Amino acid sequence: MGFWKLGFLGFLSAAFLFTVNAVELHRNQPTERISGSAGDVLEDDPVGRLKVFVYELPSKYNKKILQKDPRCLAHMFAAEIFMHRFLLSSAVRTFSPEEADWFYTPVYTTCDLTPNGLPLPFKSPRMMRSAIQLISSNWPYWNQTDGADHFFVVPHDFGACFHYQEEKAIERGILSMLRRATLVQTFGQRNHVCLKEGSITVPPYAPPQKMHSHLIPDKTPRSIFVYFRGLFYDVGNDPEGGYYARGARAAVWENFKNNPLFDISTEHPTTYYEDMQRAVFCLCPLGWAPWSPRLVEAVVFGCIPVIIADDIVLPFADAIPWEEIGVFVDEQDVPKLDTILTSIPPEVILRKQRLLANPSMKQAMLFPQPAQPGDAFHQVLNGLARKLPHDRSVFLKPGEKSLNWTAGPVGDLKPW
Repeated sequence: MGFWKLGFLGFLSAAFLFTVNAVELHRNQPTERISGSAGDVLEDDPVGRLKVFVYELPSKYNKKILQKDPRCLAHMFAAEIFMHRFLLSSAVRTFSPEEADWFYTPVYTTCDLTPNGLPLPFKSPRMMRSAIQLISSNWPYWNQTDGADHFFVVPHDFGACFHYQEEKAIERGILSMLRRATLVQTFGQRNHVCLKEGSITVPPYAPPQKMHSHLIPDKTPRSIFVYFRGLFYDVGNDPEGGYYARGARAAVWENFKNNPLFDISTEHPTTYYEDMQRAVFCLCPLGWAPWSPRLVEAVVFGCIPVIIADDIVLPFADAIPWEEIGVFVDEQDVPKLDTILTSIPPEVILRKQRLLANPSMKQAMLFPQPAQPGDAFHQVLNGLARKLPHDRSVFLKPGEKSLNWTAGPVGDLKPW
């Protein structure tokens, strides 16, 4: 039986290395523009379509927090910092709040890191509440709409639910004071209490300069069929793997750890970025949350993302044709992953690669410094511009209130 299995795996490996080689021969074909309205949306220029007023808050809400721990500039939640920096010098910024379409409050709620570099969200609700109380007391604009024309960047695992464990995030729900605001967040999952209607889902931060420094020649063949580096089990919190990633990562390991088509490991080599550029498919499974920087890395490096996260809402879904560039696999179908991927015709793989090679696709996933046309900053602004004009119903009558400022856990009400 063991000999038969080895022979069968050898046959599979040979058969699909032939498929990979067929793909390699066509790697340098011209890129393909995204067809239809998605391509037009991706290339929109938001300048001239909206004006944003940036509140000037005391530095304890942003700059001092960053000075205390500069590691925040490099972690996957850093979009809140770079969005602030971008808006300060953006052409859409206005210094006249009376002419503003949107109001932005720069609060760095994820920049409270453990020694291992993981963000602690426990102070975040109090910090956010304090900032909103400040702007509502010192400016009249929040009170005119209860925040309906304000947006906040909340890149926590579960957005403005402010917890890294899903069960507790669901129990908390979105901070009550943000219920009318537009949330710009990395978390996106359909029918989930931590994703409110009208939110803008963005990619997590991945360092553009670092990735670009690891680019390899275009003609390098994609000789790896499936690639993944990361945890399969969170031994400290979920040693059996049934809760972490809803068991999907554990299923990948148990089913494919010995499959020659799968280059998967917990080790994170120094050649990680180079390896992704040599792979045809890159696995992007959920972890504790459905999103991860692997999605950004896969797109930037032209590796077809295999998205394993049921009901995920992907970044800028009205501009990026995820169904055309990626492969979606239901969590329950992970044991069939080899069959699913080896059944995709070479011509379909080639088209996905041509679309991924489009520079505008890669640019939309990045927060570069300085900003570039079409990048993630501009996609956020495009999303905000498409929400204009605000419906007159969002403006409250004098003295009218729609939010419950005392709702939520008692601990959130303590001064920050």
